[in-house]
Amino acid sequence: MAYFSGILQRPVVAASAVAIASVSTDIHEKLWPSKSLDNSCSEQLNSEKKTSWVSQISVSKLADLSFVTRIRVPVPNVNIPSRSTSSTSVSALPFGTSSMLVNVYQSAALAKSANPSTYTYTVPSSPSEVLYRWHLPEPNAAVDISRNGDSSPIKSRTVVVLLGWLGAKQKHLKRYAEWYSSRGYHVITFAFPMSEILSYQVGGKAEQDIELLVNHLADWLEEEHGKNLVFHTFSNTGWLTYGVILEKFQKQDDTLMRRIKGCIVDSAPVAAPDPQVWASGFSAAFLKKNSVATKRIMTLSDRDTDVTIKTKTSAETKPAATEAALLLVLEKFFEVVLNLPTINRRLSDVVDLLTSRQPSCPQLYIYSSADRVIPAVSVESFVEDQRRTGRNVTACNFVSTPHVDHFRNEPELYTSQLTQFLEDSVLSSCKQPS
Repeated sequence: MAYFSGILQRPVVAASAVAIASVSTDIHEKLWPSKSLDNSCSEQLNSEKKTSWVSQISVSKLADLSFVTRIRVPVPNVNIPSRSTSSTSVSALPFGTSSMLVNVYQSAALAKSANPSTYTYTVPSSPSEVLYRWHLPEPNAAVDISRNGDSSPIKSRTVVVLLGWLGAKQKHLKRYAEWYSSRGYHVITFAFPMSEILSYQVGGKAEQDIELLVNHLADWLEEEHGKNLVFHTFSNTGWLTYGVILEKFQKQDDTLMRRIKGCIVDSAPVAAPDPQVWASGFSAAFLKKNSVATKRIMTLSDRDTDVTIKTKTSAETKPAATEAALLLVLEKFFEVVLNLPTINRRLSDVVDLLTSRQPSCPQLYIYSSADRVIPAVSVESFVEDQRRTGRNVTACNFVSTPHVDHFRNEPELYTSQLTQFLEDSVLSSCKQPS
């Protein structure tokens, strides 16, 4: 629907105005991202025109070039003519590299090509709106000697794809990426700019960007046998993005589905197109730390889940009047939008795939009874449905932690759940023939 952009933006902007009186310029920053650039690189950026959203590849670990020779990763070439297109190192670039290029992530427009190692280098117009980044494994990642033997070679051939929540930026996913890369995995962090969500069209820019990621992953998998994927999704936005990736994998090459060896779902899903859930998600994305959804609620729970945490009780936090008004307007708005035929049909197709046609890989669901965006009962219902189909499913209820904030509030439990899932389920799955 070409007109969906206007339909979505006008009511959302109007609804956001309700909260402006008591909320800082965070909302303005979300809806109208800053276009300013750092003075040190403004001349260079103005000399190049940006043709697409860009991804980034980490070069922070490339100082030790002997480390690069031990890891196969598609490092993009520069779109300035160079002497060799077979490989490119930071020190060999045909221009003076700035500290921005050496000390942070390189950006790359990773277009589909016959040769997976050939890509075009592009400088992003706004570093804060990077679509995705490739993080290399830590060169000093500890060798993992478990009951299954040394798993380091398997990890070095595995990419963990982190799919961010609504409003997430690269900086929010960095901590997760560092945890995985410190254990020897490649990591890709993917986060939609808020502007793409607000201007969503079926088959439009957002889905084209997902296809860009899919093509990059397919190229990497084709380089050699034995490479694998693990997906770690956040909230319904990340979970639905995962569904679109699966859909594109099936259309491009169905064998790619068998290369997926595990899926971690953090703070999701709600499989039904629920206006209240969508309203809560957008409200939390607009208001950020001012939203009640970010506040931890201490509560007791005796739910029969795989893992629970016992904490003290306190009065339930209620939204402020401005947030309550914003939620009301957004809920009424999504009652209309989610029932538009094109939108409803697109969501139904993706949810149907995620419900009944997921890869046969192990699944881990991390959620909380205190989540103000994704109800725990929805997650538990979906988990039971997946178990009834014979899937290998694990679930952990953090009970008191806010939406997509379990890692920050309970880091030891969060990482122990990931470690156990990866070692007991994912690495074993990786050893099975694809």
